[in-house]
Amino acid sequence: QVQLVESGGGLVQAGGSLRLSCAASGRDFRWTRMAWFRQAPGKEREFVASINSIGNSADYADSVKGRFTCSRDNAKTTLYLQLDSLKPEDTAVYYCAAGGSLYYTGRTEPEYASWGQGTRVTVSS
Repeated sequence: QVQLVESGGGLVQAGGSLRLSCAASGRDFRWTRMAWFRQAPGKEREFVASINSIGNSADYADSVKGRFTCSRDNAKTTLYLQLDSLKPEDTAVYYCAAGGSLYYTGRTEPEYASWGQGTRVTVSS
């Protein structure tokens, strides 16, 4: 099983950028699909982005496509999420997740077996 620790959240003005990191421990990282989810205040957790095990294919929610970039460095066992052109509606706690044995679309929570504790992103207008 993969253990995950996110970092890089903070307060940023609208239009600004942040880079989130997710440090993973465990031997399975380089063979595991990874994803980012987020949970805004008063809302359910939602899919943001996912990336395949070798890092050459990523999928994005429509709300972030063209603004966020998901990448990974398997040598460093780290997952990244570059957040550009941030909007106030991007304010949320961002979670990284490691894929489990189930696979449907890569966008649903049951497909992910390990979760980090989250890092908060606040975008001011």
